[in-house]
Amino acid sequence: MQIKKLFFVLLLIVTVQLNVKSQGYELGGWLGISNYFGDLNPTFNLRKPGLAGGVNLRVLFNDRISYKSTISLTRFGANDKYATNSFDKKRNLSFKTFIVDFNNQIEFNFLPYVHGSSDYFTPYLAGGLNVFYYDPKAEYEGKYYSLRELGTEGQALGEEYFQYSAGLSVGGGLKWDISTTLSMNIEMSYRFIFTDYLDDVSKSYPNVRELRSLRGDIAVKLSDRSGIPGFAIQGKQRGNSRDNDRFSFIQLSMMYYFGSLTCPPINRFD
Repeated sequence: MQIKKLFFVLLLIVTVQLNVKSQGYELGGWLGISNYFGDLNPTFNLRKPGLAGGVNLRVLFNDRISYKSTISLTRFGANDKYATNSFDKKRNLSFKTFIVDFNNQIEFNFLPYVHGSSDYFTPYLAGGLNVFYYDPKAEYEGKYYSLRELGTEGQALGEEYFQYSAGLSVGGGLKWDISTTLSMNIEMSYRFIFTDYLDDVSKSYPNVRELRSLRGDIAVKLSDRSGIPGFAIQGKQRGNSRDNDRFSFIQLSMMYYFGSLTCPPINRFD
């Protein structure tokens, strides 16, 4: 319910911003990559990025401050077989998830930035809030299963983690004009999210008998992928619940400007 309220607040913010006085709007699309960081990638390994893309809407308040909403789609995952420590390799867990991310951020331009003028380039910083959908899955005997539905850490029926979560986003990038109405942006952003179950791994191994009785044999198989007798005893650490998961985007955007153009000073007539 809290996530739904936050999502409503973000939509309300977008609606309000579209009705305030501004210097114009920018609308465009982007392509790039995403990276996941968490229990199955604790060393911030960047070797397995996911493809990502989306759409941007930016409201320009003045030449320094703007507001941007972004809808992003991506798919990423991780696998313990690439781990650098022996415990993670023995644990042998893996996951993939599809992400739909809705981000809202305030941007600050280091330099004045006005379309149609000589001020056509600036670096910027950004910060805001995001809400997102996720559904971690793992493969077993050629078929993918939704891990949330299997309660792999012993969650009771009806007490599974949510498929929606939220977080704080920070980032920065560069904006530059390629014409009076078209511009390119390159941005790197990072999501500090409020869940540790992006990868379905957070706490400890459950009681095997209870898990089998509650969820079935597939849940037991995907809870413990080690194949080592006695490895996944009840209560043994399965993940690190002290730190939530995170993910990031690197995006290259093409933006189209809707608004009045400012002539360069050299061309103005007094």
